[in-house]
Amino acid sequence: MCNSSRNKESAKKRIEELRKEIRHHDYLYYVLNKPEISDAEYDRLMMELKKLEEQHPELITPDSPTQRVGAAPLEEFGTVRHTRPMLSLDTATDEEDIRRFDERIRKELNVEHVEYTAEPKLDGLSVELIYENGRFVRGSTRGDGLNGEDVTENIKTIRAVPLVLRSSELKTPTLLAVRGEVIMSISDFEELNKQLIQKNEQPLANPRNAAAGSLRRLDPSETAQRPLDIFFYEIMTVQGVKVESQWEALQCLKKWGLKTNPFTERCNGLDDIIRYHKKMLKIREKLEYEIDGVVIKVDRLDLQEKLGVKARSPRWAIAYKFPSRKEETQVMDIMAQVGRTGTLTPVALLKPVDVGGVTVSRATLHNQDFIDQMDVRIGDIVKVGRAGDVIPEVTEVIKSRRTGREKKYHLPSTCPVCGSKVIKDGAFYRCTGGLSCVAQLKRSIAHYASKAAMDIEGLGRKNVDLLVDNGLLKSVSDIYRLKKEDLIKLPRFAEKSADNLINAIEKSKEKNLARFVYALGIPNVGEHIAKILVDKFKSLENLMSASKEDLEQIYEIGPEIADSVTQFFKQKRNKEEIEKMKKMGVKATTEIVEKRKAGILNGKTFVFTGTLKDFSRDEAKKLVEELGGRTMSTVSKNTDYLVVGEKPGSKYEKAKKLGITIINEKKFKELTRKTR
Repeated sequence: MCNSSRNKESAKKRIEELRKEIRHHDYLYYVLNKPEISDAEYDRLMMELKKLEEQHPELITPDSPTQRVGAAPLEEFGTVRHTRPMLSLDTATDEEDIRRFDERIRKELNVEHVEYTAEPKLDGLSVELIYENGRFVRGSTRGDGLNGEDVTENIKTIRAVPLVLRSSELKTPTLLAVRGEVIMSISDFEELNKQLIQKNEQPLANPRNAAAGSLRRLDPSETAQRPLDIFFYEIMTVQGVKVESQWEALQCLKKWGLKTNPFTERCNGLDDIIRYHKKMLKIREKLEYEIDGVVIKVDRLDLQEKLGVKARSPRWAIAYKFPSRKEETQVMDIMAQVGRTGTLTPVALLKPVDVGGVTVSRATLHNQDFIDQMDVRIGDIVKVGRAGDVIPEVTEVIKSRRTGREKKYHLPSTCPVCGSKVIKDGAFYRCTGGLSCVAQLKRSIAHYASKAAMDIEGLGRKNVDLLVDNGLLKSVSDIYRLKKEDLIKLPRFAEKSADNLINAIEKSKEKNLARFVYALGIPNVGEHIAKILVDKFKSLENLMSASKEDLEQIYEIGPEIADSVTQFFKQKRNKEEIEKMKKMGVKATTEIVEKRKAGILNGKTFVFTGTLKDFSRDEAKKLVEELGGRTMSTVSKNTDYLVVGEKPGSKYEKAKKLGITIINEKKFKELTRKTR
C-alpha cells in the first residue's frame, strides 16, 4: 500500500474516532447536562476534526459534527409530508374539564382506572425529525399538520439534536420519526432582545416567537447564532424496535440521545393528574423556559389506538392549561420615548393593573407598525401580559368595549424632546438630533457612568438629568470638567455628595479598556464583546484603526458588529470626544484584562444569589473577573459555580436541579484566596 493510501486510511480512522468522541460529549452536555471535559478541550477536538476534513474533503459526511452549519442560504423552504398527521390538542381549563376527560376515557375503554403520562406543555415550535438507520435525514415544521416546511439544515444547527442516534443502550430503529418542541430559554430570549435593541432592531414579542422566527430563517448560519434548544416527546413512527407505552417511548428516546423533559411523570389516575398540574403551576416561575400548561396522555399505546383520533386532535390526550397571566386595563395615553440612539419607542401609559404579581402601569407598543396592526388607541380597554413574564406588553385590544371616544395615535414627525426632524428608518422612527437631543445625551451619559461601564457612583439618571438640565453636561467628555464649586450650587448636592462624585469621576480615569469600550455606547457592543475586542487588539489605538475585515476574523464578531465598530470610529465627533477624555486623564489601560487572562479561574462561570456578608455583589463579580472568571446573572447549564449568600432566591433550586456546584461565601473566599 502506498503512503498516500496509508495516510488516508489513518485519517479516516482518526476522523471516525473524533466524531464518536464529539457526539459522546454533545450527549453529556446538551442532553444530560453533565459535561466531562472543558470547553477548550472540546474545541480542540473539533478543530482537529475540521483540519482532517479539510485535508480529506472526500471523507466529509452530512452527519459529521462539523456540518451543523454547512449549508448555503435557501431561496425558500420546500414542503415535507409528515409520516403521520401532527395533531393539535383539545384543552381543559379547570378541574371539571379534566374530570370529564378522565370519565370519558374510562367509559370508552370500559375500565375503572387508567394510567397516564403527564408532561409540561412547552410553548415553542413543533417539529418532526426523521432518522434512517440512526442518522438524521430530515426535519420539518408542523405546518398544517399534514405538510410542513423543510428546515433540515436549520435543525442541524441545534446542538441538542444528535445527527447520529446513540446505540450503546438500545439498538437504533431502521426508521424513527420523532416529534419535538423547539424552544428558546427565557434568559436567552431576554439577551437576544437586548442585542436587537442595541442594534435598533425590533425586539421580539416572546420566547415562542423568537424560537419560531429563528428556526425559519432562510440562512442556516443565522439560525446557528440563535440559542435554540429542543425537547422530544412523541414517537410518531418507529420500525425495528417495539414500544408499548408513552412512558417507554420517552425512555427509548433518552437512550437514543434525544433530550426529553425531566419533569415528565406517570400519573396513576385523576387525582395524580390534578396533583401534577398544581405542582407544575407552582414551579412554573422557576423554570428557565416557558410552559403554559401540562399535557395528559393515556399511557398505553394500544389503548391510544383503540380510542383513536378526531379530525384534528387525538381522543387520548388533552392539554390542561394554566390560568392566563393576561389582565384587562385601559390605555390612558401613549407617549414616545427617545432612546440612546434616537429610536422613538411608543409606550402605553396604563391604568395600573396587577399582572402575575407585578403592578404594570406602562407597556411597550414596540413601533408604529405594531400600533397600526393592533389598532391600539388612547382610551382602549386592552389585555396586558408580560412577554417572557418580564416585559409588559399589550396583547389584545378589546374593540367591543369601545365607546367612540378613543383616539388614534401616530409617532410624531418631530422629536418630542428636542424638536429635531424624525425620519423613518425601516420599522423604526428616529430622531436626527444626535447628542444635541437632550434625551439621547442624557441616556449616553448615564450609560457611560453605569456600573458595568465606568462605574461613576453618584452619576445616576436623576443626577444626570439635573446636570444636563443646568447646562453642566453638554457632552460625555464634560463629565471630566465638572468642579465641586459647580455641583454644590445645585439641589441634591452638599459638600460630601459633591466630593464623592468628583472622587468617583477621578477614579473612573483608571478603569480598564474593556469597560471604556463598552461605555462608549458602540451599537451592538455589550460587555462581553467589548472584552473580546480588547483581548484581541490590546490598545484603543489598534481597535480604532482596525478594518472591518480584521474584526470579522475574530470568533463571535460577525459583519453587523464589525460594521458598527468601524462606523463608530469613523465619525469625527466620536474621535474628538475620545481625544478630549484622554487629554483629561482617562487612561483606559488593558491591565485588568491581562490579569484576568492569567487567573486560574480562567473560563469558569459564577452566578451569585442571596446577600453576601463580606462582599457587595459588584465586589464579588469584580474579583471573579480579575481572576480570570466570568459572572452571569442567571443560572444555566454553562454555570460552573453558584455562590449562595443569605436568603437565596430561585437560582438555588434551579442550580440544584441542573447539578451545578453550589458553594457558600466561605468556600468562595477560599477559592479566590487560592488564586492570589
